[in-house]
Amino acid sequence: MTGFSDLMAGAYTVWYRDVLGLLKDRSRVIGTVVMTAIMIIGLGFGLGGLIGKVGASGGGPMGGMSVPGVPFVQFIFPAMLAMTVLTTAMQSTMSMVYDREFGFMRKILVAPVSRTSVALGKVAGGMTIALIQTLLMLLVAPFIGIHFSFDSTLLVLLVLLVLSATVTSLGVLVASRQTSQQGFMLVNMLVMMPIMMLSLGSFLPSFGSGMMASAFRIVSQLNPVTYGIDALRQAMLGAAMPASLVLHSIVLDMLVLCVLFVAFLVPGVRLFAKQD
Repeated sequence: MTGFSDLMAGAYTVWYRDVLGLLKDRSRVIGTVVMTAIMIIGLGFGLGGLIGKVGASGGGPMGGMSVPGVPFVQFIFPAMLAMTVLTTAMQSTMSMVYDREFGFMRKILVAPVSRTSVALGKVAGGMTIALIQTLLMLLVAPFIGIHFSFDSTLLVLLVLLVLSATVTSLGVLVASRQTSQQGFMLVNMLVMMPIMMLSLGSFLPSFGSGMMASAFRIVSQLNPVTYGIDALRQAMLGAAMPASLVLHSIVLDMLVLCVLFVAFLVPGVRLFAKQD
C-alpha cells in the first residue's frame, strides 16, 4: 500500500482508535475540566488578589499614557490552556509505548499499512485529544471575563490546532524509540519539566534581570510553548492586552510553531518507521 489514499486510510484507522478510547473514558475528560477549575480558583483568584493586574502602568514622569493592565486570572488562563495541550498531547503518545510493550503494535505493523501512516495517525490522534480537552476548558472563559468574537474564536482554534500538532509531534519523537512505559515516563518528564518551567510568560510576565535570567530567556526562545502562550494570549485578550506583555507578533509565533512542527515530525516518523 503505497498510495496517498492508502496512507491516509491507515492513519485514519489509528486516529479513530485513539479518539474512541478518549470518548469511552469519561473520567479522563471530566478530570481535565475539574483540574482546570481548581487551578483557576487556586492560582487565578488566589494569587490574583496579591498580584492584581498584570502589565499595568501609570504613565511616566512626562505624563505618558496610562495602561490599565489585565487581571491575573485572565493573564494565566491562556497559559493553562497551553499547559493542558502540552501534557495531554505528550501523554497521549504514551499509547505508542503501551502498544509496543504489550505486543499490540506488532499486530498493527504486520497489517498492510505503512509505518509512516501509523505514526501520522498517532500524531493526529494526540492532536485531536488535546484539542477536545482544551475546547472544554474554553467553556470557563466567560466566567473570568474573557469573551470571544467570531474572529477571535477562529484565531484561538487555529493557534490551538497548530500548538497541539507541534507538541504531539514532539511526543511522537520522544516515544518513537521507547520500549517501556517507565522509560517513556522518565524521558517524558525530563522533556516536559523544562518546557513548562522555561516557557516565558506562562505564569509570570518576566524572568527578571541578571545573567541567569538572560540565560533562561534565551532558552525560552527555543520553547514551542512560549510561542503558543504568546499567540493564545493575543488571540484571547485582543486589544485589552498591554503591549508590554506581547513577546512577538502572532504571525511570527505561528510561523515558529509550524517550523518546530516539521522539525519534530520528520525525525519522529523516520525513527518510528525504522524500529525493529
